[in-house]
Amino acid sequence: MTDDDSRSHYQLTVRLELANRPGVFARVTALLAEEEANLGAVDLISATGSRMVRDITFDVPSETHGERVVAKLRQLPDVKVISASDRIFLLHLGGKIRVEGKVPLRTRQVLSMVYTPGVGRVATAIAKDPLSAYVLTSKGNSVAVVTDGSAVLGLGNLGPEAALPVMEGKVMLLKELAGIDAWPLCLRTQDPDEIVRIVEGVAPGFGAINLEDISAPRCFEIERRLKQSLDIPVMHDDQHGTAVVVLAALTNALRVTGKRLEDVRIVVNGLGAAGMACCRMLLAAGVSHLVGCDKQGIILQGDIPTLHACRADLLSCLTPDRPRGTLREALKDADVFLGLSVGNVLSAEDLDLMAPDRIVFAMANPDPEVPPDLARSHCRIFATGRSDFPNQINNALAFPGIFRGALDVQAREINEAMKLAAAEAIAHAVPEGALSEEYIIPSLFDKTVVPRVARAVALAARQTGVARRRPPLEDESESDRR
Repeated sequence: MTDDDSRSHYQLTVRLELANRPGVFARVTALLAEEEANLGAVDLISATGSRMVRDITFDVPSETHGERVVAKLRQLPDVKVISASDRIFLLHLGGKIRVEGKVPLRTRQVLSMVYTPGVGRVATAIAKDPLSAYVLTSKGNSVAVVTDGSAVLGLGNLGPEAALPVMEGKVMLLKELAGIDAWPLCLRTQDPDEIVRIVEGVAPGFGAINLEDISAPRCFEIERRLKQSLDIPVMHDDQHGTAVVVLAALTNALRVTGKRLEDVRIVVNGLGAAGMACCRMLLAAGVSHLVGCDKQGIILQGDIPTLHACRADLLSCLTPDRPRGTLREALKDADVFLGLSVGNVLSAEDLDLMAPDRIVFAMANPDPEVPPDLARSHCRIFATGRSDFPNQINNALAFPGIFRGALDVQAREINEAMKLAAAEAIAHAVPEGALSEEYIIPSLFDKTVVPRVARAVALAARQTGVARRRPPLEDESESDRR
């Protein structure tokens, strides 16, 4: 991210009412210059003989700086601050998504076909063959994005209303990247029984369910129960989307270092929803040496046959009351560190305990487990969850293609084989000749990623017997034809 990109995140537009006489606006511009705010557009909204209203747009390096500038504007004589909004808030005004019909309602004839009486024939046909809803309605291309607001981003339990703009963003990604129609369902309950009941109740209108920002350990139970009761894919993206991208990035990191997955020793710190899913995914991919840590220390460790046997329920293998050592002890001679915990828990000296050519994925946001500027000189490959450093581990690389592939074949579930196929597809989106320490994972804007992932997921669904249909051509997914 460039300096200009960083500043643009805090672009403010302030509406000011000014006394209409010489020198007043000059005081405004002088204050902005004094505060090192970069003046942009100046728009005249209205004017009378005594007053004028102007919109002033300026850039500042941080939200705190912007608040200070607005506070000082309020103190200027003959200046009244009517409103102040930054660019992010302006973008969210009225929400970021909407519903649009595919057929214009311009005549009575069209109205009679899309609604009564013509729609009655379609409803009757679906009643006779419920699976025809995939063809005759939007179900086959629709995903419900469901949250209870209990774990919104890294901000905590903010509730359903505060979760809505995040879910709208998820819906936009599904649409823009994979052509999927999705809708946010923010639930005013955090009771697992109620969440399961509500999702089961609305499921007939959707082809898949994306669980999002639901805190652990409740998310495990909710996903497990919904997967058992529904015949459509259910995926908690915070778990599995993250795990898929981690495996993809690690696959390429090991290709760069010349190490093998089955040989490396991996330490995972943070055993919440994402951490547990990463452990399960790594074990499924063939990892033989895995240690899991939480704030208590080492709480997941054992012989690999035992861990492999219980990977579907790793919670039963945790020993939070009996830690077997510290994170620092776990790092000794480790090849890989995966951080899904909190910021600044490691030092350079801690990294130096690891084996040569060490790989460090410090994915806590906004502050990684180890400061990037420090870590990059103490490891061979470094990745974070942030966009302002190379190698961003972003689950948006996974979930659009996974859901696209599952919907393309009307899959009954998203299983382990489909997730492993997605990870492999993402990894191979980086050309062999382009792999390097700072390029182990493709860009979110790489247009080849979603089709690659969708094809791989659809094929895995067919091979594992969970697909209801085959796309028209053997290696053509819906996303290739959109």
